[in-house]
Amino acid sequence: MRAAVLSAPRTKWQIKDIPEPKPAADQVVIKIHASGLCYTDVHFTEGAIPLKFPAVLGHEPVGEIVSIGEAVKTRKVGDRVGVPWIQSTCGRCEWCLRGKKLFCPDQIATGQNIYGGHAEFMLAFADATMLIPDGLSYEQAAPIFCAGYTVWSGLRIADPQPHERIAVVGVGGLGHLAVQYANAAGFETFAVSHSQDKYQMIRQLGAHEVIADGQALQKAGGVDVILFTANSYKPLLDAMQALRPDGRVIMMGISNSNETLQLDVPTLLLKRQRIIGSTQNSVEYLYEALDYAAKGKVKVMTETFALADIERAYEKVASGSVRFRAVITN
Repeated sequence: MRAAVLSAPRTKWQIKDIPEPKPAADQVVIKIHASGLCYTDVHFTEGAIPLKFPAVLGHEPVGEIVSIGEAVKTRKVGDRVGVPWIQSTCGRCEWCLRGKKLFCPDQIATGQNIYGGHAEFMLAFADATMLIPDGLSYEQAAPIFCAGYTVWSGLRIADPQPHERIAVVGVGGLGHLAVQYANAAGFETFAVSHSQDKYQMIRQLGAHEVIADGQALQKAGGVDVILFTANSYKPLLDAMQALRPDGRVIMMGISNSNETLQLDVPTLLLKRQRIIGSTQNSVEYLYEALDYAAKGKVKVMTETFALADIERAYEKVASGSVRFRAVITN
């Protein structure tokens, strides 16, 4: 089968023929129809995140099950499924026993220490797969398995209450979905963006108001939750002047530079504000994220590429020239 193979850090991806996988007793083989190319793939390629080489990246894979292991009972050939980041854990550590597998130090992670979805076929643990709702296309489903899952998890972990207001800082690959999820959940949603050429589009996504900076957000009455999805901390620090008492900042973005997050600690203390890190927190949130998309309440804005053209897709993602999400299709 064809796959995009990374042989070592800071090298180019190469399309190679590698053996087609065979399932173990508890695994399935998926014919990949779409695989999202995430900026995390750039971090892997540049050596910023540990990786087992040679690697086949891609942690937003979706497709059709074509074979199953002998012990698999919950999936069948022909099922439309996707695979999230965490596939398997040790099952023995404190975090696994407490039902918080995302903290297990011995994870088997899609595209990191098991081959991912930038290929024609992919091996996955059956229990890790999630059925894709009927009517949701593969191209729309793929980015939900990381980007959509991440921002919806962030919103859920913030635990917004009725009448609270939400701001999304950074309206890009994650942020354009965060705006839609917050609006779909019924919250008054603000988008903070300096890109005036995006304002009309952001309103169409569901933002009640588009705000240029923290001062304007404060004048609008402030917010209770900030969903941070940008790649610089400067707009976050600016927006935090509008964070209300008991407000929560959900960190889902990481700065691309060496800047540090210089927090106003006295204000945090006096206003009882919280900074919360978040990735993908519970499998039920993945179900909900897919369900919103299947019902048409959330739509991923994508740019698609053939597997043979994945190097060009990677360069566009790495340079920030993909407007929202890149998806590799087979």
